Amino acid sequence: MLAINRRIWYRPGVTPDAAQTLVDATAKRPRGRPRKTVDERDDGNRRQALLTAAAQLFRRKGFAATTTRDIAAAAGMQSGSPFYHFKSKEALLYAVMEEGMHSALARQRAAVVAPGQANLPPAAQLHTLVRAHFDVLLGPGSDFVPVMLYESRSLPQRQQKSLGKLIGDYEALWLPVLTALHASGELNAPVRLARLLILGALNWSVQWFDPQKGASLQELTDAAMALFLKTTD
Repeated sequence: MLAINRRIWYRPGVTPDAAQTLVDATAKRPRGRPRKTVDERDDGNRRQALLTAAAQLFRRKGFAATTTRDIAAAAGMQSGSPFYHFKSKEALLYAVMEEGMHSALARQRAAVVAPGQANLPPAAQLHTLVRAHFDVLLGPGSDFVPVMLYESRSLPQRQQKSLGKLIGDYEALWLPVLTALHASGELNAPVRLARLLILGALNWSVQWFDPQKGASLQELTDAAMALFLKTTD
């Protein structure tokens, strides 16, 4: 700081008072990366708003029929805003699907490791998985995974493969429970076929379920359990 003071003090035309002001300003200048502006801090919120709007529109209208202008309008932004965050509509589609799968994985993992869950009988553990899956598909903010189920072919092969890894991680969470149920005789079908059939049946609910007309998610879960497992006397 002394070297800085001397350079400022002996600068031609700089009075002592002005030199002190410059020294104070230099001393108060924060080091490291500059602080983000309000707009920069809001970038994450804007990106999430675009993802949410895109998921809703892709699910309701389909990917091909939805424009980036539609998405920007639904998010309350200018028409070019999506391209600030995403290179293309296809990139936005992939981001929606990736967000949906990461959220689904987090929910199911939380359900699996919830206190006391490991001590429950396998049928009760499956009930937890089914209920959490219905939340992913049909609960609040549930547009993301349904978009993935029916629009993933719009993605390049490389991105489909990346999503396939996340889907595999998600489905793997079901295997220990289904294996235990098969061993106990409560599940007759081979485990891997049972996993495909169960998830296929659950996923189809996004096509017909109407919360205003149909059963509750808990009632759906109970009905699914009665369908999938053999009752024991």
